[in-house]
Amino acid sequence: MTTENTARKGPRPELIAKKPERKKEPLKLAVIDQHGCTGCEACIVFCPVDCIEIVPGVEHAQFQQVVEVDIERCIGCALCAKHCPWDTIPMYSYTAGIKRAPELTIRSACNQKTEQDLLSTLKGSDPGGSDPTH
Repeated sequence: MTTENTARKGPRPELIAKKPERKKEPLKLAVIDQHGCTGCEACIVFCPVDCIEIVPGVEHAQFQQVVEVDIERCIGCALCAKHCPWDTIPMYSYTAGIKRAPELTIRSACNQKTEQDLLSTLKGSDPGGSDPTH
């Protein structure tokens, strides 16, 4: 039985969606904590299924770049976590990974939810409509 990826906002971008699907749901899932990611791309080198995507910075492709795991393709091998020099790739059970991914994601190339989406959802459900930033 496959767990639905509730961390995805919409369809995956065309180039990412064309990559081969994994055969079965993994026991573990890698989720990159972008708050500590430097964009060094070490994890990309070791990923055997090419499921780690570069998320460019807002203004320049190579500035403030981070990476993101396409959680619909991750096979849970943990090679990225093992080789990350910054220890920013925790391994979670598959279901926990889907739940935690938006909290750890600042920007997405895979059209997955980000921490900003979570904050927007919380603001929308705030009965007082208060915004602590203003």
